Order: sequence, then C-alpha cells, then structure tokens
Amino acid sequence: MQFRHLRYFAKIVEAGSFSRAAALIHIAQPALSKQIAELEDEFGVTLLHRSARGITPTVAGEVLYQEALKLMRQVDNLPAIVRSSQGDVQGVVCFGMASTMAPALTGKMLEICRNTLPKVTLRFVTGDSLTLREKVAARAIDIAIVFEDEPEGGFTREVLFRQRLYLASPKGSARASSISLQEVAALPLVLPTPTNVLRRLIDRVFAQANITLAPIAESDLFDVMMSAVETGLGHAILPKGDFSDVLGHQDIATTPIEPPVYMTACLVSAQDAPLTQAALAIEASLLTFIRGQLEETSFKGAEWVDPEHP
Repeated sequence: MQFRHLRYFAKIVEAGSFSRAAALIHIAQPALSKQIAELEDEFGVTLLHRSARGITPTVAGEVLYQEALKLMRQVDNLPAIVRSSQGDVQGVVCFGMASTMAPALTGKMLEICRNTLPKVTLRFVTGDSLTLREKVAARAIDIAIVFEDEPEGGFTREVLFRQRLYLASPKGSARASSISLQEVAALPLVLPTPTNVLRRLIDRVFAQANITLAPIAESDLFDVMMSAVETGLGHAILPKGDFSDVLGHQDIATTPIEPPVYMTACLVSAQDAPLTQAALAIEASLLTFIRGQLEETSFKGAEWVDPEHP
C-alpha cells in the first residue's frame, strides 16, 4: 500500500463517485478503479459499496476513511512542523466552534492570527457541540470551543466560562426581566434534536421540574432555529443572550430563564494527539482573548469559572 492509495480512496468517498474523484485528482477512471481494487485486495475486505445512487463506504471503508484523514493531516502538516522548529510558527490549524459563539469570535480570531501569527492559516468549522467533539476525536479538527453539560472522556479540556441559557424570541417581543420554565413550556418552541448536548440539558432540566416539552420543530442548525424565531414561527432556548453580532438577526429578543440554567464553554482537543506548535499558539491566543472579553463582560450571561472551584 502506498500513501497515494489512501488519498485516492478518501477523495472517492468525499466525491461519492469514481468519475468525479477521477476528474478532481486528474487520473483516468480505470486506473483509479484499479488502485482501489488493489487496496481492497490488500486489506481483504470490501471498502466501497457501489449503487445507482453513487459510492458509499462500507463499515470497514468508513473506518479506513477516518484513519486515512488522520494520516493525511499529519503528513500535510509535516513541512510546517519542521519549519516551525526553526522559530517561525506556521501551518494550518483547523479550529471549530459552537455556532452560537462563531459570530463573536471568528472576526477577532482572524485579526489576532493575521497580526501575531502571519504564517498560520486558520480553517474555521462551525456546528453543534456534539458534531464538533466527534470531529476533534476523529482528528478532523485540531481544537474546538464547545458547550458541555457534563465533561466527556477522551479530550484535553480547558474550562473557559459558563454561559446562561436564554429564551430567544421574535423581534419586538416584549417580556419581563425573566421567564419561568413553566412559561417557556407554554410557548411554541424550536429545539435542537434529542441527541444534541443542549437538548439533553433542556430535557433534563424540564423533566426535573415535572414539565413536559412539546416542540413544534427540531433542528441542530443554528441558522434554521434563527430563521424560525425571526419569522415568528416560534421561540428557541440558546446559550446566547445577545444577537447583535448575528447578521440578519440583530433584533431578536432575549429573556433569561429562571431558575438560571447554564452550559459550560470549554476548549477541547484530542487527549492522545499532541497539538502542533501552530495549534498551541492559536490556543494560547484564544484563551487570552476570551479572558479579556469576559473581563469586559462582552458575552452577555457569561460567568468566569475558576478551574479549581467550578
């Protein structure tokens, strides 16, 4: 097996067809098919499932794809790692963040990176916290800021702050200074799906209060929930108290939920995968930036967490 076999295989999985992959990597399709057949012979298993709808990996193929991604990232980072040893930090850092935090962080992090680490390229990924943790575990992301209800094993974890949950309501919705769990449950709600970290916390808190929730819709996509709120379809429960930084949704009204419900914002990386110098430099810059923002109370509803006394 040669390294190019892994690159070819990964490209086929991502493209979903031999013909598209062949065009992307500039190789004849018969030659590409031959390379994959050799790979399957070497492993002794079928790696790809072929159907009229395209190519999908088998169970074994998915395992190989995830492992190949890790190896390819390591190989691709080698030149930057070697050059960084000469004192000039450089490389590509894949940095994930929960969608609710992205508007407040991406612009500033790009500015910090450009000014202090000009040879480091940031590759941003946003999504829900569960998906981001899975990507970190699969080495598809170097570091990520995620929200947690309870710590999960397998990660190096730096506690950043705890963030209060708010009810996000359509523009112009006049509310009191706070809203109770019972009042929230009476509203039409658009919530994350049941496996989502935030949804699990919401379900647990309301169940402990003997309150049943019946959402009118579910989605893990931040933009979908925001659109539902903005159009007046319903309300959302989110770890964000100010939407002035979210383009198109600046006027969404927020109301703190009583009793207070919190999620913990953490910076996570894979426990068994040392970070590159570039990733460590980004991590240090990010920690400094967030601590400064907390001191300025830039994150509404955020509270500093003492790691010694959480």
